[in-house]
Amino acid sequence: MPNKTVIITGASTGLGFECAKAIARENDDWFIIIASRNRERNLAAVNAIKQSTGHTDIDQMVLDLASLQSVRDFAARFIAASVPPLHGLICNAGVQYKQEFAVTQDGFEATFGVNHLGHFLLVNLLLKALVPPARIIFVSSDVHDPGNKTGMPHPQYQKPDLMAFPTDTTISGSTGPMRYSTSKLCNIYCTYELAKRLNRQGIHTIQHPVTVNAFNPGMMPGSGLARNYGPVSRFVWNHILPVLTLFLPGVRTVKTSGTALARLLLDSELAGKTESYFDGYSEISSSKDSYIQENAVELWEESVRLVNLKQEETVLKLD
Repeated sequence: MPNKTVIITGASTGLGFECAKAIARENDDWFIIIASRNRERNLAAVNAIKQSTGHTDIDQMVLDLASLQSVRDFAARFIAASVPPLHGLICNAGVQYKQEFAVTQDGFEATFGVNHLGHFLLVNLLLKALVPPARIIFVSSDVHDPGNKTGMPHPQYQKPDLMAFPTDTTISGSTGPMRYSTSKLCNIYCTYELAKRLNRQGIHTIQHPVTVNAFNPGMMPGSGLARNYGPVSRFVWNHILPVLTLFLPGVRTVKTSGTALARLLLDSELAGKTESYFDGYSEISSSKDSYIQENAVELWEESVRLVNLKQEETVLKLD
């Protein structure tokens, strides 16, 4: 019988699905929750993992990170559910738009709203249910680092209000890929700031660690990240670019990256490792800008306001 639960957002397809499958394949201790917005795809993922691994301790819960109310409803349903204690949270879900400008149900720019604000609120709401030792993992990307030649625009960190509600003179004039790379930088700011706050408040200890790390899966052609692109771009992403996994080390299959992501949850040697950035299996330094502490603090404090987080909703001190 499983004695601990892990929640994986965006796990009905792609990286999250392969991560869930790797956990199911390698360890019987975990009850796995697929947390994505489409119930039918969630159920299909659950059944596929059961059939391919024989691991039956897996279920799904609907979670739409583009809706703060959905995030709050999910957290309340999970806390009330009869499942093993929560020991793992993998913030994997993400969206990217090619050119168009989209907004969430709460009016936030969608890339920033889903990739950062949705996960920010989810983590804070679930901290009260998290039982040490526990691990929180944010899926970022090497596109957050201008020093990497990814073919993507460099991130453009702005005041959080401007990223949430862009104007014509700020990031709204940029492309969808730039908004995506910026959101991935925000994921790392959130990782480092959360780790610091858990440590400062005494929630993370050597004896009872609650660790927070960021993960770069690399470029994964064939994953669902291009679902909002046009038909030609989707065809290239799904059928042409996967050939690059045979030749370029920074281009990986979804299965390879999913297994590496699962390792951050399962590997006993990483039990106390926190506030770190992993590129696949390797711990490396993130971008120079990702260590700007004032940006991380500003993003955290303004995110509290943007999602209207209340003190009674989280175990972290908000003042």
